[in-house]
Amino acid sequence: MKIKNIIFDFGGVLMDWDPRYFFKTYFNDVDKMEWFLKNIAIDEWNAEQDRGRTLKEGTEFLIEKHPVWEKEIRAYYDNWTTMLRSDIPQNVEILRRLKGKFHLYGLTNWSEETFPFALKNYDFFELFENKIVVSGTEKLIKPDKEIFEVLLSRYDLKPEESIFIDDNFKNITTAKYLGFEVVHIKPETDLGEELKNLGINF
Repeated sequence: MKIKNIIFDFGGVLMDWDPRYFFKTYFNDVDKMEWFLKNIAIDEWNAEQDRGRTLKEGTEFLIEKHPVWEKEIRAYYDNWTTMLRSDIPQNVEILRRLKGKFHLYGLTNWSEETFPFALKNYDFFELFENKIVVSGTEKLIKPDKEIFEVLLSRYDLKPEESIFIDDNFKNITTAKYLGFEVVHIKPETDLGEELKNLGINF
């Protein structure tokens, strides 16, 4: 079946976000920074904010668990914009080239509170024409299939007519299960080549 739709994840695909961009300078000690991010401000904790928990609730929850790290925990979302380093220019360029040839959609795990900053500061989001499903708004999160089903239902999409692009293998696995064509973004991935291999010309 002919591909009509291309769905982008954002972080790691179109946006370069990493808490290390802030905490590297904050700690000035790589080992201490890595310990903090792997034992205190862990990915699973941040994901709950992406699922819809407020930044305030998430921060207070973590401080209650680790009061000795209160200063560092509060610094996390106080300096979130520093963690959003830039777009990923080579992939954004491909997005621009796809516009007008395919229907473009976003499906992102992102806090409802922080996503507006990205929308305001990076003009490529306009290419999606507001056809973006944000986990924090839906109170659902990838890789759960329910958030994929929100996308499919809201925009009347068929998985077999769609390519899903993400850097998280668990999300890719769900998309494949649902019938999407997929591109798994890794550091070495050439997105343009991967799309051409799927028969996408742009």
